[in-house]
Amino acid sequence: MSGPTTLPGVEGHCAPGFEPLRDLLAANLAAGEATGATTGSDGDVGASLALIRDGELLVDLWGGQARPGTPWQRDTIVQVWSVTKTMAALTVLVLADRGELDLDAPVARYWPEFASQGKDAVLVRHLLAHTSGLAGWTEQLSFEELLDLPHANALLAAQAPWWEPGTASGYHMVCYGHLLDGLVRGATGAPLAELFAELFAELLAGPLGAEVHLGVPEAELGRCADLIPAPPGGIDFSALPPDNLLIRTLVNPVLDIGGACNQAPWRTTSVAGANGHANARGVARVQSVVSHGGEVDGVRYLSPGTIERIFELQAEGVDHVLYSPTRWGIGYSLPVSASAPAVPEGRVCWWTGYGGSIVVNDLDRRVTFAYTPNKLDAHLMSSPRTDAYVRTAWECLA
Repeated sequence: MSGPTTLPGVEGHCAPGFEPLRDLLAANLAAGEATGATTGSDGDVGASLALIRDGELLVDLWGGQARPGTPWQRDTIVQVWSVTKTMAALTVLVLADRGELDLDAPVARYWPEFASQGKDAVLVRHLLAHTSGLAGWTEQLSFEELLDLPHANALLAAQAPWWEPGTASGYHMVCYGHLLDGLVRGATGAPLAELFAELFAELLAGPLGAEVHLGVPEAELGRCADLIPAPPGGIDFSALPPDNLLIRTLVNPVLDIGGACNQAPWRTTSVAGANGHANARGVARVQSVVSHGGEVDGVRYLSPGTIERIFELQAEGVDHVLYSPTRWGIGYSLPVSASAPAVPEGRVCWWTGYGGSIVVNDLDRRVTFAYTPNKLDAHLMSSPRTDAYVRTAWECLA
């Protein structure tokens, strides 16, 4: 591996051949600095990149500002929005691999209250693939109630689905983690976040400095980068049908990205559909379990059979919430060029977070790539900045 980088604003290491990825980060940080930390849509203010191939961390880069006047350090962590969903899904897949859950069983087998309002036939894999009919809360929910997991989980268990479960996807934007938390609590008696920490403690321990938190410990709050909201106007709400589910999920409750989402109550609570905090190194490390066939450093987390289940197509077509073409396997999106053109084809599973964070698992090449920024773009499934990082990473691999 090459030595430390010498480009202004970029720190870390990259292997020979991956310099274009380092250069792109440097250019984006320079563009972000030129346009200002809180204005414009170009560039990065602070970010980290990581790429693991065959168990080796070939790219480990970071730079910019975590907050005004505070440099982004090696141990800076940032909210990765819906990349958190891949951590929640992987936890459930490991539990299924160990026989504590059956992906084809009704959710109500483990969470009896969930059977109400005709949801007795909703399966565990429906939750994982956004096809359960529960894309959000029917009852109005306050921000404080969202953070009360038992309360918010119980509301989901009691409500009727918004469409026939199992027939189509409707992105479970924020409630994904609540649904899986309710499932896991019913099956094991422990919260999802607690089991995630236990299952992947070995991967996240040691000198590598890989971190993923589903609920940031209070002692680590000072290392969190502040989110910078995306510029207005990125989504054309006028083009949506009057009864659309996107707005319905976005406003219940409204998340104050530049305010409450940068405060301790949000950061310390596990909202496992949206608010995981990590560095790119940690995201890549944990998700390499998938790209490396279920085994990392001699520890097997998933069997080959469970890995294959990720690629079982659960829903394909225009998503009821995102209004974009999607292809959902079990716990992950599969390549869909119409909505995410930079994600490579092949045995690939991936997902992204609002604003631009992303993780891509390529099982053909035994590669996981992750990007975690603090300056958000108008990004739901794809955007030019994130696409450029993904394309450049796979060009370097080639």
